[in-house]
Amino acid sequence: MVQVAVAQFAPGRDKAENRRSVAELAARAAVAGARVVLLPEYTMFTASRTDHRYVEAAEPLDGPFLSAAANTARREDVYLVLGVNESHGEGASHFTNTLVALSPEGERVALYRKIHLYDAFGVKESEVVAPGPIEAPETFAVDGVVFGLQTCYDLRFPEVTRRIADAGAHVVLLAAQWVPGPLKEDHWRTLARARAIENTVYVAASGQSAPTGAGNSMVIDPMGTALASLGEQAFEVATARVSAERVESVRVTNPALAMRRFSVSAREQA
Repeated sequence: MVQVAVAQFAPGRDKAENRRSVAELAARAAVAGARVVLLPEYTMFTASRTDHRYVEAAEPLDGPFLSAAANTARREDVYLVLGVNESHGEGASHFTNTLVALSPEGERVALYRKIHLYDAFGVKESEVVAPGPIEAPETFAVDGVVFGLQTCYDLRFPEVTRRIADAGAHVVLLAAQWVPGPLKEDHWRTLARARAIENTVYVAASGQSAPTGAGNSMVIDPMGTALASLGEQAFEVATARVSAERVESVRVTNPALAMRRFSVSAREQA
């Protein structure tokens, strides 16, 4: 049994302030007993539009933002998972939208580079974001519970989550800046529950709060039940317990993964 926290806030353009928010939310989660703390997509830097400012704010994975986050993970003795703008080097026109998992020792134990870019709902993320490579999903384990990583728009593509479940994950940690809009909150909740139910996994989803995100962070169990959830709260954490035993129990009742007759394969880009 592992306590997981989803932390919800609205990162801005001030990276120092975002670092302070990470430290405070991680501390709150640790006090509540969390071993794993998930923060939103673009925790490091968020602007009103995904444009050149994200490229300019990007850092390497050994840069100051993640170094500070590693110190927070060590201080609070938690696994800390957060979204950063990963730099492609000086003069680059694009960056990578990367989700990084840090251990209580401050070491990087897994990462995920967003595959599907948000070229939808009037946004064109691909103008400055490079898609991540299609590679075997990275996971990490805490007390026998296996965690996988996923980011925002990838939630709309069920194959992404299926590959993470196939990699052995009991919990999918989903970081998002789910942009507000008509029916978007309904899409968010519906898709997160669907990914949990169809893969018989937990989905822990952390979204940015308003004005940059739709909030509604939550932890969904393998039967689709919300174990913990946040509404519109601007700066808050919610926690829930997850276990490998619960996943295995649900898979006895609902053996959909074992019964399926199709696998997932990569498709050539058009």
